[in-house]
Amino acid sequence: MTDLTKNPDLRSREKIDDYFGDWKWREGLAELMVPIVGRLYRHGVHIMIYGQSLVNKSPIDIMHAHRFVRQIEENELSELETYPLLERLSKMDLPDCEVDIGELAMRCSFFKDLQKNPNSIDDYLEEQVISEVKPSNRPEQPKDIVLYGFGRIGRLMARMLAQTTGPGNYFRLRGVVVRKTGENDLVKRASLLRRDSVHGKFDGTIRVDLENELLVINGNPVKFIYANSPSDVSYSDLKINSPIVIDNTGIWRDENSLSQHLASGASKVILTAPAKGDIRNIVFGVNDSALQKSDQIISAASCTTNAIVPVLKIISDNYGILNGHIETVHSYTNDQNLIDNFHKGDRRGRSAPLNMVITSTGAVKAVAKAIPELKDKLTGNAIRVPTPNVSLAVLVLNLDNSVKKDELNEFLKTSAFTSKYREIIGYTNSPEAVSTDFYSSPYATIIDSQATIADGNQITLYCWYDNEYGYSKQVLNLTKKVASIDLQRFPKAIEDSV
Repeated sequence: MTDLTKNPDLRSREKIDDYFGDWKWREGLAELMVPIVGRLYRHGVHIMIYGQSLVNKSPIDIMHAHRFVRQIEENELSELETYPLLERLSKMDLPDCEVDIGELAMRCSFFKDLQKNPNSIDDYLEEQVISEVKPSNRPEQPKDIVLYGFGRIGRLMARMLAQTTGPGNYFRLRGVVVRKTGENDLVKRASLLRRDSVHGKFDGTIRVDLENELLVINGNPVKFIYANSPSDVSYSDLKINSPIVIDNTGIWRDENSLSQHLASGASKVILTAPAKGDIRNIVFGVNDSALQKSDQIISAASCTTNAIVPVLKIISDNYGILNGHIETVHSYTNDQNLIDNFHKGDRRGRSAPLNMVITSTGAVKAVAKAIPELKDKLTGNAIRVPTPNVSLAVLVLNLDNSVKKDELNEFLKTSAFTSKYREIIGYTNSPEAVSTDFYSSPYATIIDSQATIADGNQITLYCWYDNEYGYSKQVLNLTKKVASIDLQRFPKAIEDSV
């Protein structure tokens, strides 16, 4: 990490005597930030604090985002430091982009005087943002997206797509393909989208249009298409233009069967499961550069693969990996039984809510597709446990080089918050963190630094991941990549941080 981001003298603050007065003042600034963030977003500028979106957030949510910064720095970030940056940004003519005002504040050389020095702020933003910005490349028409399947991943994808439409120029969720279950099918599916036992209520609006078989989600009319297989659908007949189809059923996993989507009019197919055969398995942020325009069928791999591959990549690049073992402690899934019953898989027939179940995982084999240098170096197993969501990957690795725990954790923290892996790798230093704390976490994986073990050249890392939400976010990122949506992010990642 460069000196720009780490200067204790600049980060020090005067002791607060009036905690309540300070809190009310900062609350007022957070309230002022809400309309500015909304206005910028409608014009294509997405404001964040260390990767946490401020769009459609309440003042207290914005204050929580500032408080989160204590995970990275020795103190929380103050709205007194970020509001001046946001206020000046709102007056600038910015193209579509993402701006992290948290990172901008913490990297600022006159951090303590941000609120007092507007002219210096303009010069700083000119250096960090304006001088680097490129004209946005909005498509003439937003890219059509279709979800094939509406289960756990499908409904979360629908939420994310509706909530990140932004100015509406990049992509739109146009359709969902499902099998009809009965008279009240659309009403029931709307209810499942609106209410979720794990992730809570949908933070948006849903209107049911029975006559046209639509769900209007945050103003986006989404056609529900009833079909038993991809071959039963014609997207052109439905005026859906060459969509990207996200197949989250897991039924079709080879090139021949997934090609049915292409025959139905899809331009690209993204499979939310490990693919069979020679289909590219892509972990966004790690090997997405391997994508070719000619690739029509792509796999987003599995939730576990997306959780372990980014961490394995940074460890391999920085320390080298001789060999290792990965144990996945995974929440039970829909393919298991609620009570004991027949199951084609070993052990999986036993009651999921009552048992820990040892089973296999294909995630370790999939690692080699994203990181070829780790082929045949890793073993793996999985334990299904009686929790509905959030899983844990335990990585026991033998390295080429020795490393101390504090050094390793500092490297992992820097990788999580300032490198190109920010928003993919998360990091927590809380000694009280448990699985439910990571419900709806947008990261592919979150490193639990308190549990890190380093003994010479052997390390053990504990990586939490929301196997539903975090994975869906990775699928969304991959979808944007496939749709050629690539917004500039400011400030730029620190290249020497990994």
